[in-house]
Amino acid sequence: MPIIDLQRRMRQLGEIRIGRVVDTGRVSQKTGKPILRPEKLNHFRFTSPSREILASVATLYGGEVQPWTPANGGPSEFEVYSTTNRLPVLIPPQNAVSQWYELYAGSKCQRRCDGVTEHKQDRPCMCNPEKRDCSITTRVNVMLRDVPALGQWLLISKGYYAAVELPPAAELLAQAGGYVAGWLGMEEKLVQRADGPARFMVPTLDVEITPAALMEGSVTGAAAVSSGPERVAISGGRPDYAALAAEARTAEAVGELWTSANRAGHLDDALAATLKARAAELKKPAPTQGPSTAPAAHPDVMPDEDGAVDAEIVEDDDVEGIWFQIIAAAGALGLTTEQVEAQFAEQNSGLHPSTAKADRLREFLAALKAVRA
Repeated sequence: MPIIDLQRRMRQLGEIRIGRVVDTGRVSQKTGKPILRPEKLNHFRFTSPSREILASVATLYGGEVQPWTPANGGPSEFEVYSTTNRLPVLIPPQNAVSQWYELYAGSKCQRRCDGVTEHKQDRPCMCNPEKRDCSITTRVNVMLRDVPALGQWLLISKGYYAAVELPPAAELLAQAGGYVAGWLGMEEKLVQRADGPARFMVPTLDVEITPAALMEGSVTGAAAVSSGPERVAISGGRPDYAALAAEARTAEAVGELWTSANRAGHLDDALAATLKARAAELKKPAPTQGPSTAPAAHPDVMPDEDGAVDAEIVEDDDVEGIWFQIIAAAGALGLTTEQVEAQFAEQNSGLHPSTAKADRLREFLAALKAVRA
Protein backbone atom coordinates (compact mmCIF):
# COMPACT_ATOMS: atom_id res chain seq x y z
CA MET A 1 0.00 0.00 0.00
CA PRO A 2 1.30 3.55 -0.71
CA ILE A 3 1.38 4.61 2.97
CA ILE A 4 3.70 1.69 3.80
CA ASP A 5 5.96 2.81 0.98
CA LEU A 6 6.14 6.32 2.41
CA GLN A 7 6.91 5.08 5.94
CA ARG A 8 9.74 2.80 4.87
CA ARG A 9 11.40 4.97 2.25
CA MET A 10 14.66 6.77 2.97
CA ARG A 11 14.74 10.54 2.60
CA GLN A 12 14.87 11.94 -0.91
CA LEU A 13 18.08 13.82 -1.68
CA GLY A 14 16.98 15.11 -5.07
CA GLU A 15 15.73 14.11 -8.51
CA ILE A 16 17.41 12.55 -11.54
CA ARG A 17 15.89 13.92 -14.73
CA ILE A 18 16.06 13.00 -18.41
CA GLY A 19 14.54 16.22 -19.72
CA ARG A 20 13.88 19.88 -19.08
CA VAL A 21 11.40 22.57 -20.09
CA VAL A 22 12.35 25.37 -22.47
CA ASP A 23 10.68 28.61 -23.47
CA THR A 24 8.93 28.50 -26.85
CA GLY A 25 9.08 32.27 -27.20
CA ARG A 26 5.30 32.48 -27.19
CA VAL A 27 2.98 33.84 -24.50
CA SER A 28 -0.37 32.38 -23.45
CA GLN A 29 -3.27 34.70 -24.30
CA LYS A 30 -5.21 33.24 -21.39
CA THR A 31 -2.65 33.60 -18.60
CA GLY A 32 -0.12 36.01 -20.06
CA LYS A 33 2.68 33.62 -19.06
CA PRO A 34 5.40 32.19 -21.35
CA ILE A 35 4.51 28.92 -23.05
CA LEU A 36 6.98 26.16 -22.22
CA ARG A 37 7.64 22.81 -23.87
CA PRO A 38 9.51 19.68 -22.75
CA GLU A 39 12.89 18.88 -24.27
CA LYS A 40 14.71 15.56 -24.00
CA LEU A 41 18.31 15.35 -22.82
CA ASN A 42 21.06 12.90 -23.78
CA HIS A 43 22.63 12.94 -20.30
CA PHE A 44 21.23 12.91 -16.80
CA ARG A 45 20.29 16.15 -15.09
CA PHE A 46 20.25 16.34 -11.28
CA THR A 47 18.25 18.74 -9.09
CA SER A 48 18.42 19.07 -5.31
CA PRO A 49 17.94 21.62 -2.52
CA SER A 50 21.51 20.81 -1.41
CA ARG A 51 24.36 22.58 -3.20
CA GLU A 52 26.89 20.46 -1.27
CA ILE A 53 25.42 17.14 -2.44
CA LEU A 54 25.26 18.35 -6.03
CA ALA A 55 28.90 19.44 -5.81
CA SER A 56 29.78 15.80 -5.17
CA VAL A 57 27.54 14.74 -8.06
CA ALA A 58 29.29 17.21 -10.40
CA THR A 59 32.72 15.95 -9.34
CA LEU A 60 31.72 12.36 -10.12
CA TYR A 61 29.59 12.78 -13.22
CA GLY A 62 30.56 16.13 -14.75
CA GLY A 63 28.78 19.45 -15.02
CA GLU A 64 28.56 22.49 -12.78
CA VAL A 65 26.25 23.38 -9.92
CA GLN A 66 23.96 26.27 -10.74
CA PRO A 67 20.79 27.78 -9.25
CA TRP A 68 17.47 26.47 -10.54
CA THR A 69 13.87 27.53 -10.02
CA PRO A 70 11.15 25.04 -11.00
CA ALA A 71 8.81 26.14 -13.79
CA ASN A 72 5.82 25.60 -11.46
CA GLY A 73 7.14 28.26 -9.09
CA GLY A 74 8.30 25.88 -6.36
CA PRO A 75 11.15 26.60 -3.94
CA SER A 76 14.49 27.46 -5.53
CA GLU A 77 16.98 24.62 -5.74
CA PHE A 78 20.19 23.77 -7.60
CA GLU A 79 20.86 21.70 -10.71
CA VAL A 80 23.69 19.94 -12.53
CA TYR A 81 23.70 18.94 -16.20
CA SER A 82 25.98 15.89 -16.08
CA THR A 83 28.00 14.35 -18.89
CA THR A 84 26.88 10.76 -18.29
CA ASN A 85 23.89 8.64 -19.28
CA ARG A 86 24.75 5.68 -17.06
CA LEU A 87 24.93 5.80 -13.26
CA PRO A 88 26.14 3.20 -10.73
CA VAL A 89 23.29 2.77 -8.26
CA LEU A 90 21.98 0.62 -5.45
CA ILE A 91 18.44 -0.59 -6.11
CA PRO A 92 16.21 -1.14 -3.06
CA PRO A 93 14.53 -4.54 -2.73
CA GLN A 94 11.10 -2.99 -2.14
CA ASN A 95 9.36 -0.04 -3.77
CA ALA A 96 12.14 0.62 -6.27
CA VAL A 97 9.39 1.40 -8.79
CA SER A 98 5.88 2.72 -8.11
CA GLN A 99 3.12 3.68 -10.51
CA TRP A 100 -0.08 5.73 -10.46
CA TYR A 101 -2.47 7.43 -12.80
CA GLU A 102 -2.17 11.09 -11.75
CA LEU A 103 -3.83 14.38 -12.64
CA TYR A 104 -2.22 17.69 -11.72
CA ALA A 105 -3.47 21.27 -11.61
CA GLY A 106 -0.25 23.28 -11.63
CA SER A 107 1.96 21.66 -8.99
CA LYS A 108 -0.94 20.17 -6.98
CA CYS A 109 -1.97 16.57 -7.50
CA GLN A 110 -5.75 16.37 -7.90
CA ARG A 111 -6.12 12.63 -8.48
CA ARG A 112 -3.95 9.58 -7.77
CA CYS A 113 -5.49 6.38 -9.07
CA ASP A 114 -4.47 2.73 -9.44
CA GLY A 115 -6.94 2.20 -12.30
CA VAL A 116 -9.77 1.15 -9.98
CA THR A 117 -9.66 3.44 -6.93
CA GLU A 118 -8.82 7.15 -6.74
CA HIS A 119 -6.77 7.29 -3.53
CA LYS A 120 -6.76 11.04 -2.87
CA GLN A 121 -10.45 10.91 -1.92
CA ASP A 122 -10.97 7.15 -1.65
CA ARG A 123 -13.51 6.90 -4.45
CA PRO A 124 -13.86 4.90 -7.68
CA CYS A 125 -11.62 5.88 -10.59
CA MET A 126 -13.21 8.79 -12.47
CA CYS A 127 -11.45 8.46 -15.84
CA ASN A 128 -12.77 6.93 -19.02
CA PRO A 129 -10.40 3.95 -19.54
CA GLU A 130 -10.37 4.66 -23.27
CA LYS A 131 -9.44 8.32 -22.84
CA ARG A 132 -7.99 9.08 -19.44
CA ASP A 133 -7.57 12.56 -18.02
CA CYS A 134 -4.81 11.20 -15.76
CA SER A 135 -1.30 10.44 -16.97
CA ILE A 136 0.68 7.31 -16.18
CA THR A 137 3.37 8.33 -13.70
CA THR A 138 6.25 5.97 -12.94
CA ARG A 139 8.67 6.72 -10.09
CA VAL A 140 12.06 5.05 -9.71
CA ASN A 141 13.98 5.25 -6.39
CA VAL A 142 17.69 4.48 -6.26
CA MET A 143 20.76 5.31 -4.18
CA LEU A 144 23.80 6.68 -6.01
CA ARG A 145 26.59 4.30 -5.01
CA ASP A 146 29.46 6.78 -4.93
CA VAL A 147 27.79 9.99 -3.74
CA PRO A 148 28.58 10.57 -0.03
CA ALA A 149 25.02 11.20 1.15
CA LEU A 150 22.53 8.93 2.89
CA GLY A 151 19.26 8.89 0.98
CA GLN A 152 17.55 8.05 -2.28
CA TRP A 153 17.19 9.83 -5.61
CA LEU A 154 13.91 9.94 -7.50
CA LEU A 155 13.41 9.68 -11.25
CA ILE A 156 9.92 10.36 -12.60
CA SER A 157 8.76 9.28 -16.05
CA LYS A 158 5.37 9.78 -17.65
CA GLY A 159 6.19 7.64 -20.69
CA TYR A 160 4.52 4.43 -21.82
CA TYR A 161 7.68 2.36 -22.20
CA ALA A 162 8.96 3.17 -18.72
CA ALA A 163 5.51 2.24 -17.39
CA VAL A 164 5.49 -1.22 -18.98
CA GLU A 165 9.20 -2.13 -18.73
CA LEU A 166 10.33 -0.98 -15.27
CA PRO A 167 7.74 -2.62 -12.95
CA PRO A 168 8.56 -6.22 -14.04
CA ALA A 169 12.22 -5.49 -13.34
CA ALA A 170 11.33 -4.15 -9.90
CA GLU A 171 9.24 -7.24 -9.11
CA LEU A 172 12.20 -9.45 -9.95
CA LEU A 173 14.52 -7.30 -7.83
CA ALA A 174 12.20 -7.76 -4.84
CA GLN A 175 13.29 -11.42 -4.77
CA ALA A 176 16.84 -10.44 -3.81
CA GLY A 177 16.08 -9.67 -0.16
CA GLY A 178 18.59 -6.81 -0.06
CA TYR A 179 19.90 -3.85 -2.00
CA VAL A 180 21.26 -4.82 -5.43
CA ALA A 181 24.14 -3.12 -7.23
CA GLY A 182 23.06 -1.98 -10.66
CA TRP A 183 23.01 0.78 -13.24
CA LEU A 184 20.46 3.44 -14.04
CA GLY A 185 20.66 4.38 -17.68
CA MET A 186 18.74 6.02 -20.48
CA GLU A 187 18.20 4.92 -24.03
CA GLU A 188 16.54 6.52 -27.01
CA LYS A 189 13.40 4.98 -28.46
CA LEU A 190 12.29 5.54 -32.04
CA VAL A 191 8.58 5.00 -32.72
CA GLN A 192 6.86 5.37 -36.09
CA ARG A 193 3.57 7.23 -35.69
CA ALA A 194 0.92 8.45 -38.10
CA ASP A 195 2.31 11.99 -38.02
CA GLY A 196 5.94 10.83 -38.41
CA PRO A 197 8.73 9.30 -36.32
CA ALA A 198 9.02 10.21 -32.64
CA ARG A 199 12.23 10.00 -30.60
CA PHE A 200 12.28 10.08 -26.81
CA MET A 201 14.44 8.93 -23.88
CA VAL A 202 13.45 5.99 -21.68
CA PRO A 203 15.04 5.20 -18.26
CA THR A 204 16.49 1.70 -17.86
CA LEU A 205 17.58 -0.47 -14.90
CA ASP A 206 20.38 -3.03 -15.23
CA VAL A 207 21.71 -5.16 -12.37
CA GLU A 208 24.96 -6.87 -11.42
CA ILE A 209 23.23 -10.13 -10.54
CA THR A 210 21.82 -12.98 -12.60
CA PRO A 211 18.04 -13.51 -12.82
CA ALA A 212 18.49 -17.01 -11.34
CA ALA A 213 20.30 -15.60 -8.31
CA LEU A 214 17.58 -13.01 -7.84
CA MET A 215 14.89 -15.68 -7.76
CA GLU A 216 16.92 -17.66 -5.22
CA GLY A 217 17.23 -14.57 -3.00
CA SER A 218 21.04 -14.63 -3.10
CA VAL A 219 22.76 -11.38 -4.02
CA THR A 220 25.80 -12.46 -6.02
CA GLY A 221 26.90 -8.87 -6.61
CA ALA A 222 28.35 -8.76 -3.09
CA ALA A 223 31.70 -7.42 -4.21
CA ALA A 224 30.03 -4.40 -5.75
CA VAL A 225 27.69 -3.89 -2.81
CA SER A 226 30.22 -4.31 -0.05
CA SER A 227 33.05 -2.04 -1.19
CA GLY A 228 32.29 0.60 1.44
CA PRO A 229 30.64 0.97 4.87
CA GLU A 230 27.39 2.36 3.49
CA ARG A 231 26.97 -0.56 1.11
CA VAL A 232 27.78 -3.17 3.74
CA ALA A 233 25.23 -1.52 5.98
CA ILE A 234 22.35 -1.97 3.56
CA SER A 235 23.19 -5.32 2.00
CA GLY A 236 20.64 -7.23 4.08
CA GLY A 237 19.70 -8.23 7.64
CA ARG A 238 20.04 -5.73 10.50
CA PRO A 239 21.60 -2.52 9.17
CA ASP A 240 25.10 -1.69 10.40
CA TYR A 241 24.06 1.61 11.95
CA ALA A 242 27.61 2.42 13.10
CA ALA A 243 28.91 2.11 9.54
CA LEU A 244 26.05 4.23 8.22
CA ALA A 245 26.71 6.87 10.87
CA ALA A 246 30.39 6.93 9.89
CA GLU A 247 29.35 7.73 6.31
CA ALA A 248 26.78 10.35 7.35
CA ARG A 249 27.66 13.94 6.53
CA THR A 250 25.12 15.80 8.69
CA ALA A 251 23.69 15.51 12.18
CA GLU A 252 20.24 15.31 10.57
CA ALA A 253 21.26 12.09 8.81
CA VAL A 254 22.43 10.64 12.14
CA GLY A 255 19.09 11.63 13.69
CA GLU A 256 17.27 9.72 10.97
CA LEU A 257 19.40 6.67 11.74
CA TRP A 258 18.43 7.02 15.41
CA THR A 259 14.73 7.15 14.50
CA SER A 260 15.03 4.17 12.14
CA ALA A 261 16.90 2.07 14.71
CA ASN A 262 14.40 2.96 17.43
CA ARG A 263 11.43 2.13 15.20
CA ALA A 264 12.97 -1.22 14.25
CA GLY A 265 13.72 -2.13 17.87
CA HIS A 266 17.49 -2.04 17.30
CA LEU A 267 18.35 0.91 19.56
CA ASP A 268 20.40 -0.19 22.58
CA ASP A 269 22.72 1.72 24.92
CA ALA A 270 25.84 1.00 22.86
CA LEU A 271 24.26 2.13 19.60
CA ALA A 272 22.78 5.22 21.27
CA ALA A 273 26.24 6.21 22.52
CA THR A 274 27.75 5.66 19.07
CA LEU A 275 25.14 7.79 17.32
CA LYS A 276 25.38 10.58 19.90
CA ALA A 277 29.15 10.68 19.50
CA ARG A 278 28.89 10.84 15.71
CA ALA A 279 26.28 13.62 15.87
CA ALA A 280 28.52 15.63 18.20
CA GLU A 281 31.48 15.10 15.88
CA LEU A 282 29.55 16.36 12.85
CA LYS A 283 28.53 19.53 14.70
CA LYS A 284 32.11 20.54 15.51
CA PRO A 285 33.35 23.42 13.31
CA ALA A 286 35.93 22.39 10.71
CA PRO A 287 39.39 23.63 11.84
CA THR A 288 40.53 24.64 8.36
CA GLN A 289 37.46 26.68 7.47
CA GLY A 290 36.84 30.34 8.12
CA PRO A 291 33.95 31.63 10.22
CA SER A 292 30.71 29.95 9.25
CA THR A 293 27.47 31.82 8.79
CA ALA A 294 25.38 28.67 9.31
CA PRO A 295 24.11 28.07 12.85
CA ALA A 296 25.47 24.93 14.50
CA ALA A 297 23.17 22.39 16.15
CA HIS A 298 23.59 21.69 19.86
CA PRO A 299 25.76 18.53 20.30
CA ASP A 300 23.40 17.07 22.91
CA VAL A 301 20.18 17.35 20.90
CA MET A 302 19.29 13.71 20.36
CA PRO A 303 15.89 12.02 20.57
CA ASP A 304 15.27 9.61 23.43
CA GLU A 305 13.81 6.11 23.09
CA ASP A 306 10.35 7.55 22.41
CA GLY A 307 11.65 9.90 19.72
CA ALA A 308 11.39 12.96 21.98
CA VAL A 309 14.08 15.60 22.51
CA ASP A 310 14.83 18.13 25.22
CA ALA A 311 13.71 21.47 23.84
CA GLU A 312 15.29 23.49 26.65
CA ILE A 313 18.86 22.89 25.48
CA VAL A 314 18.27 24.32 22.01
CA GLU A 315 19.34 27.93 21.69
CA ASP A 316 16.98 30.50 20.21
CA ASP A 317 18.93 30.90 16.99
CA ASP A 318 19.79 27.20 16.64
CA VAL A 319 18.01 26.53 13.34
CA GLU A 320 19.65 23.17 12.69
CA GLY A 321 18.94 22.05 16.24
CA ILE A 322 15.25 22.89 15.88
CA TRP A 323 15.12 21.03 12.56
CA PHE A 324 16.74 18.06 14.32
CA GLN A 325 13.89 18.11 16.85
CA ILE A 326 11.34 18.30 14.03
CA ILE A 327 12.81 15.19 12.38
CA ALA A 328 12.71 13.32 15.69
CA ALA A 329 9.12 14.37 16.43
CA ALA A 330 8.06 13.50 12.89
CA GLY A 331 9.70 10.09 13.18
CA ALA A 332 7.63 9.37 16.26
CA LEU A 333 4.54 10.07 14.13
CA GLY A 334 5.73 7.78 11.32
CA LEU A 335 6.53 10.64 8.93
CA THR A 336 9.50 10.71 6.55
CA THR A 337 11.72 13.75 5.98
CA GLU A 338 10.18 14.20 2.54
CA GLN A 339 6.68 14.28 4.03
CA VAL A 340 7.77 16.77 6.69
CA GLU A 341 9.36 19.09 4.12
CA ALA A 342 6.23 18.96 1.95
CA GLN A 343 3.95 19.61 4.93
CA PHE A 344 6.12 22.53 6.09
CA ALA A 345 6.09 24.07 2.60
CA GLU A 346 2.31 23.66 2.36
CA GLN A 347 1.80 25.45 5.67
CA ASN A 348 4.31 28.22 4.90
CA SER A 349 3.39 29.37 1.39
CA GLY A 350 5.88 27.09 -0.36
CA LEU A 351 8.83 27.99 1.89
CA HIS A 352 11.35 25.14 2.15
CA PRO A 353 12.48 24.43 5.75
CA SER A 354 16.15 24.75 4.75
CA THR A 355 15.59 28.48 4.17
CA ALA A 356 13.18 29.08 7.05
CA LYS A 357 13.89 31.19 10.12
CA ALA A 358 13.93 29.74 13.62
CA ASP A 359 10.51 31.14 14.57
CA ARG A 360 8.80 29.40 11.64
CA LEU A 361 10.51 26.13 12.53
CA ARG A 362 9.48 26.47 16.18
CA GLU A 363 5.84 26.99 15.22
CA PHE A 364 5.94 23.89 13.04
CA LEU A 365 7.62 21.87 15.80
CA ALA A 366 4.97 22.94 18.29
CA ALA A 367 2.25 21.80 15.88
CA LEU A 368 3.89 18.38 15.50
CA LYS A 369 4.16 17.97 19.25
CA ALA A 370 0.51 18.93 19.63
CA VAL A 371 -0.48 16.22 17.14
CA ARG A 372 1.62 13.67 19.00
CA ALA A 373 0.08 14.68 22.34
